[in-house]
Amino acid sequence: MDYAKMRAIADQFAEHAPPQVRAIEISGDQIVMMMSPSNPHELVVRRLGRQLDAQLELTMPGVIAHGGADLEDPAAGVERRPDLMVFPEEVLESGDAVHPRDVLAVVEVVSKSNPENDYMGKVRDYAVMGIAWYLIVDPRQGTGQILSNPQGGKYRTCTSYSFGETIDVAGWTVDTSVFPTY
Repeated sequence: MDYAKMRAIADQFAEHAPPQVRAIEISGDQIVMMMSPSNPHELVVRRLGRQLDAQLELTMPGVIAHGGADLEDPAAGVERRPDLMVFPEEVLESGDAVHPRDVLAVVEVVSKSNPENDYMGKVRDYAVMGIAWYLIVDPRQGTGQILSNPQGGKYRTCTSYSFGETIDVAGWTVDTSVFPTY
């Protein structure tokens, strides 16, 4: 099915979705309904966003770490809603979804209910969209991965880390010791 048809179906689902559905994503030939995340999940997103925003203000004025926006690439047939993205704030001035060309990095905090989505589907989709940096934070295990260098629809570089380490993501420092586990 082509992307325009998938998008029309996803839009119909969105009109009738229960309130606990946070986002509807499109990946290949699948429509994925994302439920509202848990408080510990949101705490990781908040703490990470604050760390990145503090550094971005000093090094890249006008660039923000933001959650809650859609990321869409119709040519790739993908629409996602990352937990956090780094991009120029002015991108939010349009009424459209964020385009991958504007995104410097994406972050996903692994959920208890659907970890495969973050480790498989989103790895594939973000690489296909050409997102330079993808940070996976996994509070279930107290670990994560930093993926970079997308080529040919795959990430060529993957570095694993454990909570407690200070990591480098796209030149930004992230203190993972402040992330809770679940």
